[in-house]
Amino acid sequence: MASTNDIRNIVLLGHGGAGKTSLAEAILHKTGTSNRLGSVDDKTSVCDYFDEEKEHGHSIQSALIYVEYAGKTINIIDTPGYPDFIGPAVTAIPAVETACLVISAAAGIETNTRKLFEAATQAAKPKLIVINKIDADNIDLPELIKNIQESFGSACRCANLPAADKNSVIDCVANDNGDSPVMDVAAAHTELIESVIEADDALMESYLGGEEISSDKIASVFVKAIEAGTIIPIVFTNARHEIGITELLDIIVKYTPSPEQAKPANLKAGEQTTQLKPDPNAPLAGLVFRVAFDPKSNMKYATIRIFSGKLTSDTNLLRNDEKKAVRPGHVLKTQGPDTKEIPAGIAGDIVTLAKVDELRTSDLIHDGKVAGKFDMPPVPLPMFSLALEPAARGDEQKIGAALERLCEEDPCFKVSHDQQTKELVINGLGDLHLRVMLEKMENRSKLKVNTKEPKIPYRETITAKAEGHYRHKKQTGGAGQFGEVYLRVEPAERNADPPLQFSWDIFGASIPGQYEPAVHKGINEVMETGFVAGFPIQDVKVSIYDGKHHPVDSKEVAFRAAGKGAFFDALEKAKPVLLEPIVNMEVTVPAQNMGDITGDLASKRGRVSGQDMLPGNQVCIKAQVPLSEVTQYNSQLKSVTGGRGSYAMSLSHYEVVPPNIQQQVIAQYAKKKQPE
Repeated sequence: MASTNDIRNIVLLGHGGAGKTSLAEAILHKTGTSNRLGSVDDKTSVCDYFDEEKEHGHSIQSALIYVEYAGKTINIIDTPGYPDFIGPAVTAIPAVETACLVISAAAGIETNTRKLFEAATQAAKPKLIVINKIDADNIDLPELIKNIQESFGSACRCANLPAADKNSVIDCVANDNGDSPVMDVAAAHTELIESVIEADDALMESYLGGEEISSDKIASVFVKAIEAGTIIPIVFTNARHEIGITELLDIIVKYTPSPEQAKPANLKAGEQTTQLKPDPNAPLAGLVFRVAFDPKSNMKYATIRIFSGKLTSDTNLLRNDEKKAVRPGHVLKTQGPDTKEIPAGIAGDIVTLAKVDELRTSDLIHDGKVAGKFDMPPVPLPMFSLALEPAARGDEQKIGAALERLCEEDPCFKVSHDQQTKELVINGLGDLHLRVMLEKMENRSKLKVNTKEPKIPYRETITAKAEGHYRHKKQTGGAGQFGEVYLRVEPAERNADPPLQFSWDIFGASIPGQYEPAVHKGINEVMETGFVAGFPIQDVKVSIYDGKHHPVDSKEVAFRAAGKGAFFDALEKAKPVLLEPIVNMEVTVPAQNMGDITGDLASKRGRVSGQDMLPGNQVCIKAQVPLSEVTQYNSQLKSVTGGRGSYAMSLSHYEVVPPNIQQQVIAQYAKKKQPE
């Protein structure tokens, strides 16, 4: 078992198609961990082992592998690269010391690369950039390096360079001469040295004084420099032909921080922050950053980064602030789809537990001696929705359980039951995301569903004052029912809370106070079921000012009906209208698409409120748009930007629907408007 100082934890991040999984497969083969070079195309990859990943030809979940190299254990998390599956990539970042950004030499810097670089920067992780696919045709590596430095800063420096034949790479740390078509090796060496020694004042002084800095001295301060962010090494690989892989591994073991060298992880409990020392003898503290279910057995696996202490099979394991301990059972190391039992997981290592059903992503696991929460990087809000209906009767409960498992696996997949529209709605980051999730459910649980666009949660309100009256009289032999109510309605402030402002303004005893709850209940029923088109009503003031009762026949049921009827009568005269949800949108696109996007948002009744220029020739457009106009915005944005745009959306407020659209909605959702 490796010591804490001999562990390196790396996450592979980047856009889909950059070759992260191929890089992981090359590392497995080059270190002798696997006896053949796995391939995504041939469906023989160790990392892409789920049926859906083989079917679609790209990663959908994060996968774990580990290799032994030069006396070190390197834990590697391979993450999905397509924007629809960014959730597992983001939640893996807190589990490592170093974020490795993989960029395709052919495609250059893409949308997800920027997002994940920013997420790693916000998490204060040291970074390493791998330019993969250096054998691609028609590539301009000098231009790509320039773009990387413009987008991610001048700290990005070449730690090696491709040789002229692209069949090997030249080490720029040790060499100050050599022949590369990308740039002068001596210049690359100088730039690298200057960025590294920025992290050490004494070394910087020696260098400026003309002293030659040895490779050993550079190596001794390199970890400090990458940790401080004065250097972001750029290395070159061709993963499919295993070129540059050994050199990448050398840089990982020599120059990236071990858990002991990295900044300690923090636990936050209110105002208090606890630093976790990477010491096997300290109290146990770990982060659950990945949950997965075996597709055949549905067995649950929770993967944990241990920040301090030691985890063994007989540890009394606690979750968050719960008091009930669980036994973890076997402690496992994960190699793609396979697991191997180990005696213990120590501080700095990444391990997996099976069948501990209580564990969820972002959980703190501990032995009772620490408390708090880990700061997790924010994941995008799932704004693309589909409504589900079971294809077979009686599957509702099974579908609920299957969807719950999918929610545990992906932090950007959510399920809700809309109380207003009575629909089961799934939310994700795009159409592909939701389709793959439903494929998973069908493959694993043999459950099929029909999907449709979810209903827009419209609301209703009034725009004028009015009075209403209703007499409820029922004579059925014996005691009858009698209740009569007079009320006034008027508009309340828009988006008021609560939606109904009710007042009981009866003077005298025309209606005894005991019937107030019944009248209120009748009005609330109409508030929930609507008047115009069956949607909940909001922003209404109701005053009950008169009525009549009968000493024998008046009952709660009669005044409930009278309250309901009088409210209906008033609503009819109060110029009722539909309200629609307006969402705040932030759309990030390449600058050349700005005009197309602002024009498109305007055509959707949107109001653009501003634009912010971002690094890398990107622009963020801020607007407010009716939700009904952007339910399919994900696919529209992909079409306009060639997949290079992204957006975030959140509810802002409700506004009155234009009359022509109101008529369409009423026709679609028409309901009876008469009281029972």
